[in-house]
Amino acid sequence: MPIYLDVSAAAHGRAGLGRYAASLAAALLARNPDGFALFYNRDATTRLPAGLEASRVPVRTVRAGYKPWRMAVWLGQLAHADFGRLVPGVTLFHALEHLLLPLRRAPTVLTVHDLIWHLFPEHHKRLNRWFLDAAMPLFCRRATRIIAVSACSKGNLVRLYGVPEDKVTVVPEAAQPRFHPVPPDQVAAVRARYGLPTRYAVTVGTIEPRKNLVRLADAVARLRAGGLDVRLVVVGAPGWLYAETLARLARPDVADAITRPGFVPDEDLPAVYAGADLCVVSSVYEGFGLPVLEAMACGTPVVCAGTSSLPEVGGAAASYFDPTDVDDMARAIAAVWEDAARRDQMRAAGLAQAARFSWERTAAETLAVYRQTMEGTNS
Repeated sequence: MPIYLDVSAAAHGRAGLGRYAASLAAALLARNPDGFALFYNRDATTRLPAGLEASRVPVRTVRAGYKPWRMAVWLGQLAHADFGRLVPGVTLFHALEHLLLPLRRAPTVLTVHDLIWHLFPEHHKRLNRWFLDAAMPLFCRRATRIIAVSACSKGNLVRLYGVPEDKVTVVPEAAQPRFHPVPPDQVAAVRARYGLPTRYAVTVGTIEPRKNLVRLADAVARLRAGGLDVRLVVVGAPGWLYAETLARLARPDVADAITRPGFVPDEDLPAVYAGADLCVVSSVYEGFGLPVLEAMACGTPVVCAGTSSLPEVGGAAASYFDPTDVDDMARAIAAVWEDAARRDQMRAAGLAQAARFSWERTAAETLAVYRQTMEGTNS
């Protein structure tokens, strides 16, 4: 009688959500492979990550594209339908992204990563915002329990959706084990492969408005105009509403100082972090902010926005700025860029901060939520 994990985000390669789903599922299966089954919606291009595909646990799928499946699940919830035949023998169902299967006979856990569409509607496509505004309050009501990846996200759920505080448990994410300090020869090889500068700041994430790259480019332009040769490496594929960002990155005042390798696979990303003098996370909002931990785990100083969940993740090891203030952003970057001793201190502090988070800890705390959920259902 398995616990089902909905790993659709991992099967569809959905950036941060996919990384969370794959990492948590792998950590849970490592603890108890006999207790779980995997579920995901599939189309012609869908494939599980290699680690999950080789896990040999039961897998159930439904053949449906991403958008049709989201609509079917929402309509099923509205109709109080039961999709239990898709997950036979289910004892508990965990939705690892913002889509909760309607089930009548089993408790459910929903992970909520953020409420960006509600807080910053201008940063989402209209139809996606419409769907999430309509569906997420319903999913949150129907879930037996909710996991939030940060205290910030929990607070938003309580404040904006009226979710009872005792229904939500904060269980943080972690950097994957592959993120660790990298030998100089590997850094040099990756630098040559992607044409990276000798010194650079790096920012990592899907190119979308909330990543705040327009202001980051403005900050780099101001630093360079003041005589500081800051170079920026922008790692990540375009996501949505990215035209303004790409146009700003291509303007003459920064174009020569910006390198865009696009998407970088996980096997190369630690060396890209490790080769950087600092990592900048300029987002106006993050539900968790995984690049903060990834960079720190690689020994890279982090300069980031002091808003949303980022101070929870970076702790005292990061340096912070106001993401709406270009001058403050430039000040924070320059202070670390120009001070080698400070970078050394931040590297040591960052490694210690990243070590406080692990997927083993996340799995253990998630299992505790499962026990509470099932005990509450059976009492």
